[in-house]
Amino acid sequence: MEQYEGRRVLIVGLARSGVCAAKMLCELGASVTVNDMKTAEQLGEETMQALSALPCRQALGVAPDDLLGATEVLVLSPGIAYAKPFVQEAVRRGIEVIGELELGARVLRGRLVAITGTNGKTTTTTLTGEIFRATGKHTLVCGNIGYPITAEALTMGDDAVTVAEVSSYQCETVSRFHPDVAACLNITEDHLVRHGDMQTYIAMKHRIFENQTRHDAAVFNYDDPACREMARDLKAHIVWFSRKEKVDCGAYVDGEMVMFRMDRPVAVCRVNEIRIPGPHNLENALAAVAITGALGVSPEIMREVLMTFPGVEHRIETVRTLDGVTFINDSKGTNVDSTQKAIATMTRPTVLILGGSDKKVSFVPLAETIAAAPQIIHCVLIGDTAEQIRTALEAADIHRYTMAGYDFDHALAIAREQAPDGGCVLLSPACASFDMFKDFEDRGRIFKDKVNAMTSAREE
Repeated sequence: MEQYEGRRVLIVGLARSGVCAAKMLCELGASVTVNDMKTAEQLGEETMQALSALPCRQALGVAPDDLLGATEVLVLSPGIAYAKPFVQEAVRRGIEVIGELELGARVLRGRLVAITGTNGKTTTTTLTGEIFRATGKHTLVCGNIGYPITAEALTMGDDAVTVAEVSSYQCETVSRFHPDVAACLNITEDHLVRHGDMQTYIAMKHRIFENQTRHDAAVFNYDDPACREMARDLKAHIVWFSRKEKVDCGAYVDGEMVMFRMDRPVAVCRVNEIRIPGPHNLENALAAVAITGALGVSPEIMREVLMTFPGVEHRIETVRTLDGVTFINDSKGTNVDSTQKAIATMTRPTVLILGGSDKKVSFVPLAETIAAAPQIIHCVLIGDTAEQIRTALEAADIHRYTMAGYDFDHALAIAREQAPDGGCVLLSPACASFDMFKDFEDRGRIFKDKVNAMTSAREE
């Protein structure tokens, strides 16, 4: 922890992770400057109150380019790309460039679990954390899930467990990051605006395994070809999870049973005992079993948590049933693959709300899924990508859609009107949210607020 005492650190980006990083570094005795292009007024009262309590220099409403002169360590928000010119200038000057995740992991004690992949990260991370908590261990669930690792890194003891959700953005700025268990759940097309191509995106995910040794475990989805390829030539012990194959080491399904095998196969629970629904959540549960099993958690504890874990906010979350229509919040469905998995869980006539900000991906696979899903009876298209989705739907000979532009109230009204008694309205946009909302959480909460404010037409 002495590695930062007296060092001059510049933190760029003052979202939750930046403020927590500043607080931790001040506690460690660093000389901290915080920077954001937003002004104090734009950052808001809550952020400014947190910063005012810290002995750090504030450089707000200005670009970071002129702040590099006295800097020894540059800490970046995940939202700031490593390719930015000021970051590359810092590298040229020999300034160490890291992210908040790397910073927190360096001072962390205890076991570290890192979970990445395109979809399922938040559910698997939360579920894995709940299993570790059930063992009685002090457990921190953090990272891309929305809670910074630096918020509690200094409180974790030698017997603690930290479970971190890791995004491809965060992987850009890791260097010494070394999880005891690292997992990749799946790889599908996503974040190409940031990374440029799939090869780079996959390379970013791969970075969480780079510092592992033969004493560590690397967990992969055996059913995903990209994951099987990623598992090649690693130093860590490979642990698999699979819905389709009986793997030699890891978690798998045998008939109606979830099994875990390390030295010998042991039964964890029945598939129908897992509380969270859908085949994708069975994969998430298998991943959590593989991860926790690799660190010696008993099948009895796993089973107890799998039977009671209700899922996470914004992921196939039932909001309410009104006039016979069930409203479901899947705002976490920010890419095509995630929405395809949400569609697969629908068993009743469903109106699907789609669209958002552009990630430069194809919607053809999504349209093909909708064409093959008779339960999807209508689509309501919103946001920047509405025209792209309409083109893909029409190419798949789907004409049961309505364009709602950027009017979320109008979109909800159309969806409610189109949904039959006994049916569902599913918000699963297959896109990011930044065209109309602050983030996917904001989108989901606004959806829930509006749905909960609806009144019954039967009472009017």
